Amino acid sequence: MPMPAEEIERLIKHALPQAQVEIRDLAGDNDHFAAHVVAPEFAGKSRVQQHKLVYEALGGRMGGELHALQLTTQAPT
Repeated sequence: MPMPAEEIERLIKHALPQAQVEIRDLAGDNDHFAAHVVAPEFAGKSRVQQHKLVYEALGGRMGGELHALQLTTQAPT
């Protein structure tokens, strides 16, 4: 069963409470999303480390409930 965008946002914000999260459904099928996450927790971290924090927030749902996630991250400017 696909994961709703609201659940993706909830999981990310639970792990990164100060994050600003924008989710887009890329294919209109609740299965392929793009997420843009801006969080102070990303400051001083590489892009790989930032993405790892987001994937950890999703708790292993990638490839299962969540089929595809195009991810962009950044620290606040």
